[in-house]
This record gives sequence, structure tokens and C-alpha cells, in this order.
Amino acid sequence: MDDDPTVSEVVAGYLTRAGFDVDVAADGPSAVARAMAQPPELVVLDLMLPGMDGLEVCRRIRETGPLPVIMLTARGDEEDRILGLEVGADDYVTKPFSPRELVLRVESALRRAGALATAQSAPSPPRLTGLGAGPLALDPTARRATRDGRELALTIREFDLLEFFLRNPGRATSREELMRRVWGWEFGDLSTVTIHVRRLREKIEDDPARPRLINTVWGVGYRFDTPETNGADDAA
Repeated sequence: MDDDPTVSEVVAGYLTRAGFDVDVAADGPSAVARAMAQPPELVVLDLMLPGMDGLEVCRRIRETGPLPVIMLTARGDEEDRILGLEVGADDYVTKPFSPRELVLRVESALRRAGALATAQSAPSPPRLTGLGAGPLALDPTARRATRDGRELALTIREFDLLEFFLRNPGRATSREELMRRVWGWEFGDLSTVTIHVRRLREKIEDDPARPRLINTVWGVGYRFDTPETNGADDAA
């Protein structure tokens, strides 16, 4: 979804050669209409679209369910990246960009979203099985997570991040390692990790400003502490 025909042609060409079926939209309203008529598996979305900006397009197409979104834009300010990620974008690529790198990021995002079709068609189980800590429960197979029995509305990347933390409690992990292990990237903007951690805290912490589960380890990164660990620390 890009109003620049040259950019659309280049991106569509590289993705087509990589084996993807590509549909192109040049403005916000038509982008939303096409996504609603034939839901895509992933969207590459320009921030500055005529008729409706990319942020609003992202909000509307994400209302239909989890969908990987990669923002592609000439605006590289941190505020713009934060806005894009906060409305649910999984990645943010700034023009000028490497088309080959974009294809790799598309493939990575689709791999991460691979289990969603099964999760959406599966009946809701009476109780989640899999990973858990305190009020949190996560079922990797069904791609569902709950807090105190209530289902959490997590984006694809937030779910992957929570799963990683639940599998690695008490372990300090750098943002670089989180980018490799959760995003599958060897390089990228580390503020992506920071923003996703902040949004995940808002959904799982009692007080996101004073987190008890996802703690910052200064100079290192983040550590997921279980309620049991926190209780031991308080007693000490």
C-alpha cells in the first residue's frame, strides 16, 4: 500500500520474484477496502497515504484480527516509529531501503504468524495449557494468552515476546538477543524492542510504571521475574 508507483513497482516486483502473490493499493480507502474484501496474510504499508493515513489504515485492518504489518515510509523520526508500532505494526522500514532486506523481513514476519490460521479456527478450550506464571497463562499451539482467566488482546509480536519471557524466567536478556530470538533479525532498530516491551507491560502488569514481571536490567536489557521470585526477593 503506497501512493508512489515506483516504490510499489519495485516492492511488488521483488516480492513476486520471491514467490508471493501481491496486490497493490495507492490510497488509504482503497487499501482498507481491498484488505476487507480479500484479507491478506501480510501488509506492507506506507505511512503517508492520500485519503487516509497509514496509521488509520493499520488500525482498521487490524480490527479484523491479527495481521502482520510492516510500515514502509520516508518518515524516520522516532515519534513516527512509535506511533506505527503502537497501532500494531510489527516492523518499520525507512526509505530508502534495501528491497532484499524487505523481502527477508516479510518472510520473517510470516514465519512468526504461521500458527495463527490454526488458532483462529480452533474452538476455545475451557482452560489453557502450556506456559504460565502467576496470573498469566499462554498456549503456544492455540496462540492464546490470558491474565486471571481473561484473554489478552496481543499482537503477533507481543505474543511471541511474552512466550519468550515465559520460557526464560529469571534470565537477563539484551535487546539485541530479543531481536534475534523473537524477531528473527540479526540487525534492526532496537527501539522496536523497547516499544513492544512497554506495550506488553501495559497489558500484563498491575502497574506498568512499576513493573513486577518484566523488569529492566540496566546496562543489559530485560528480565522476566515470576511472582514466586518476586516473593522471595521481598522476603529477603
